[in-house]
Amino acid sequence: MAEPENSLSGIAELENPLSAGLESERMVPSLVMVIFGASGDLAKRKILPALESLASRHILPHSFCVVGVARSSWSDEDFRKVAIEATDNPCPTWRRLVENFRYVPGDYSDSTTFERLRTVLEEVDRTIGTRGNRLYYLATLPDLFGVVAKALANEGLSKPQNDESFVRVVVEKPYGRDIDSARKLDKEMHSVFSEENIFRIDHYMGKETVQNVLALRFANAIFEPIWNRRYVDHVQVTVAESIGVEHRGGFYETAGALRDIVQNHLMQVLSLVLLEPPSSVDAEGIRNEKVKALSAVLIPTVDEVASQAVRGQYGPGWIEGKEVAGYREEPGVDPESKTETYVAMELRVDNWRWAGVPIYLRTGKRLPKRATEVVMQFQRVPHLPFARSLARNLEPNALVVRVQPDEGVTLRFGAKIPGGEFRLRSVSMDFSYGSSFLEHTPEAYERLLGDAMSGDATLFIRTDEVDRAWQIVDPFLEAWAEDIVPIKPYPAGTWGPKDADLLLQRAGRRWRTP
Repeated sequence: MAEPENSLSGIAELENPLSAGLESERMVPSLVMVIFGASGDLAKRKILPALESLASRHILPHSFCVVGVARSSWSDEDFRKVAIEATDNPCPTWRRLVENFRYVPGDYSDSTTFERLRTVLEEVDRTIGTRGNRLYYLATLPDLFGVVAKALANEGLSKPQNDESFVRVVVEKPYGRDIDSARKLDKEMHSVFSEENIFRIDHYMGKETVQNVLALRFANAIFEPIWNRRYVDHVQVTVAESIGVEHRGGFYETAGALRDIVQNHLMQVLSLVLLEPPSSVDAEGIRNEKVKALSAVLIPTVDEVASQAVRGQYGPGWIEGKEVAGYREEPGVDPESKTETYVAMELRVDNWRWAGVPIYLRTGKRLPKRATEVVMQFQRVPHLPFARSLARNLEPNALVVRVQPDEGVTLRFGAKIPGGEFRLRSVSMDFSYGSSFLEHTPEAYERLLGDAMSGDATLFIRTDEVDRAWQIVDPFLEAWAEDIVPIKPYPAGTWGPKDADLLLQRAGRRWRTP
């Protein structure tokens, strides 16, 4: 006799309403992750904590190992201690995995370093069962990316051992200093690794809210129809930091805000805002449309940059009630430096969806607060049937995607103020990730490392995307070099040079204050 449908045997299949939307997470395959630059700041602050979090969620397999490579004269035990101390309260799974971690000291230009690495990798394969799978992470200085890649090839470590194993490489930004150096680096990397095995990482792409731009657009019938020039007045993308250059003064002198933030973070976020609906939500579908979107951005001439960009440099000021030094007073910075710590620019897009819609980008250090957001400001209503005096506080509709620190979405619209008069003002409807989802939200590096181990390249940057981003930025770099756009000082704790406000004010617009 068949069991009735309401028997106890079916209880386990019932869905817990509190877990609606949760999915079981995939476990990554057996592998060895080799971190070049393992004694550096990035490994300690980001990479190792992200791996510990993956371990705590049981995403890392038992047959997993990290091999650190760096110039520091550490032992295996030294590296294991650093891995344990990278997080405040490491989970038991992490402690167990760390017992097998290995360390190879040596110079990256010395072939014996890679000979020792090969020996260690063979031992790990044999004792832990990592099956020849490799994920190399280049967390070194950018000048060493090509050096490490060639050394891996020379030692026979860049190719899979068989048809069932894989070898991938994760490359940190900055990916070149300009278009010529980026193409040179690409040539060096492609001489060793195929494009499908090169994972160019940008941690902004690992942020849930950045990815949610796709969901917001393509999973909601109310947004996609108005995501175009017919309804959008302009777009703003802001990446604001309250910190200064801290201990990175020497590095920042060689980079500046344009290379450090605009060429990568801002271009990545912008491409998701501008792209057309992809044919498929996978690596090729998403990345094809990102490249098409950036390809539609008009590249200004060097002379045009003068009217489309502002560059600034923070001076002494106050942040959160604390007096702070100016950029030129920071350690490692030239007292007469012309390096920009702030950039604002206006871009235009030459395609059917965005023709005529100005795109405003800005980033800066020592601004009043840390905030990253995308603002889609819509056009004003064609006719307001209310007395102007009753709508003085009414602003245009806007959709604000907050990437950090308070991840969420805000929709600004007009409403009547309670009372006898028909007075109007703008109000906001707010969605916050923290209060809407109970599950763990992975940190950016956690998500991206898991994807790289699994071979999912959706959130990583393809070579043609890097190239196009540099094409857009290159005229601005040339204008900087020729001093066509002079450095404008701004006090720390303010929203940048006054000239940045003029970029919008000349068209009757203004920056949104996060």
